[in-house]
Amino acid sequence: YVIKVIAQTIQLLYTMLKIDQPSYILLQNPPGLPSIAVAWIACLFWRSKLIIDWHNYGYTIMSMNLGRNHLLVQIAKWYEKLFGRLSDYNLCVTNAMKEDLWVNCNIKAVTMYDKPASYFKETPLELQHRLYMKLSILRKSCFCSTESVGWKAERSAFTEVDEKNGHVIKTRGRPALLISSTSWTASVYLSILNSFLSSPDYEQYINEGIKLPSLVCVITGKGPLKDYYNGLINKLHFKHIQICTPWLEAEDYPLLLGSADLGVCLHKSSSGLDLPMKVVDMFGCSLPVCAVYFECLHELVKHDENGLIFRDSNELAEQLKMLFLGFPTLEGKLHNFRKNLRASKQLRWDESWDQTVLPLFGPFSECCPCTLK
Repeated sequence: YVIKVIAQTIQLLYTMLKIDQPSYILLQNPPGLPSIAVAWIACLFWRSKLIIDWHNYGYTIMSMNLGRNHLLVQIAKWYEKLFGRLSDYNLCVTNAMKEDLWVNCNIKAVTMYDKPASYFKETPLELQHRLYMKLSILRKSCFCSTESVGWKAERSAFTEVDEKNGHVIKTRGRPALLISSTSWTASVYLSILNSFLSSPDYEQYINEGIKLPSLVCVITGKGPLKDYYNGLINKLHFKHIQICTPWLEAEDYPLLLGSADLGVCLHKSSSGLDLPMKVVDMFGCSLPVCAVYFECLHELVKHDENGLIFRDSNELAEQLKMLFLGFPTLEGKLHNFRKNLRASKQLRWDESWDQTVLPLFGPFSECCPCTLK
């Protein structure tokens, strides 16, 4: 840790002192060790303003591996609070963090919620079909069998081309597409995933005659625990649930979110004060979400309005049963959640920036807004 911090301090300070003089230095935290101190020194040198964008606390992430009482964690906590107070302006991602910064660090911040980029939106049916056909070819284990005998006979697990008019339509009796994005790390509540994968609850519901669809569960992302969970998944022999863990190309991820029927979020904040960006992106695609509970999640997921909040795998299974009962249907909670998301007309990232952050820069923002973006 010490050698790494010293090396990064020298590299970062050397780089920042070589740039053209900035009016502002905008720093995202975490990571903040050593970047907060280095940015502050650079601001002194350049006579610039320092703005810290608080997305979480670095010391809480460190504590997940070392424990909250570890000496290095306590030093990191002291450092973050000390140098955080030296900033000129502060942004944060939740009102809960805004309050915590003020009460525990005497730092006054402005809340700017994360917002989705403009390319996170519902995917047209024709694009959905192309995506399914592409993924069926590249990742055959991820989706049900696909036939391709000329354009008119193209069929995926979810869509097909109508032979009469050549239009793409949803396949009758199609499975529901559930998507979850994870970094496969300790910050993700993987014990719930483990319990859900080991639980036969959803399968039992179908076997008992409850009208539920088969599930295709796509879990995207990569991380240190991915191989371990792939091993567990390979040992499963579900009849009505198919699970795959692809690494998607960057342009395919928003398309898949915009094609899915339900998103599941297993992220739990290390501090309890930040919100999962993956849910923000899902909401940008008007995709309802089931998310695991933590303290400030209500600032994003409104239970029974745009999604549901669960605490364990049993509750998740019950929620899936309720949401997918009679699927596909234009009635019920799942459809209502999507309607509410469509009607919310939430701000996009650039609009949120212009509304919340740009005024902090005063007259400079009026003459040069593009520089600040």
